[in-house]
Amino acid sequence: MTLYRPNVGIIICNDEGKLLWCKRKSGDGWQFPQGGIDEYEAPLEAVIRETYEEVGIEENKLKFIKENDRWINYDVPKEKIPKYFSLKNRKFKGQSQKWFLAKYLGLDEEINLSLHNQIEFTDWIWASYWHPIAAGVEFKRSAYREVLTDFLPFYRKYIKANFLRRR
Repeated sequence: MTLYRPNVGIIICNDEGKLLWCKRKSGDGWQFPQGGIDEYEAPLEAVIRETYEEVGIEENKLKFIKENDRWINYDVPKEKIPKYFSLKNRKFKGQSQKWFLAKYLGLDEEINLSLHNQIEFTDWIWASYWHPIAAGVEFKRSAYREVLTDFLPFYRKYIKANFLRRR
């Protein structure tokens, strides 16, 4: 048995290079959109589904820049497992995440946090690139540091290309 629940996460950036940062409904912090991988679902399929369910962004409004080459694990503190995992998933000690970096092609007004019947977030902002490391849920911060570091060269290339297009 694996100790980590298979999961996907997505870092979505806008034209200014800011990242979509969402406030959890439970009121215990902010995070990137993320979610579990269903049985027989590929990570890309899962991230497309989860992004639509959590923030209402459809696949055609995303341009995928990079899929992380590795999985990143984090542990959920034992006392928080009942809050973070459904009953069937409480056997896990944390999550193993495959991350994606994408550019948002839509309008801010199209972001919809209440599309799905299981609402995850109550608010969102566009945050600076390194903001999540200090502002994220404490036990996820090292995972955020790892993925943001992994994506930095691709993010910089995207920002540079986007800046040159605007000139």
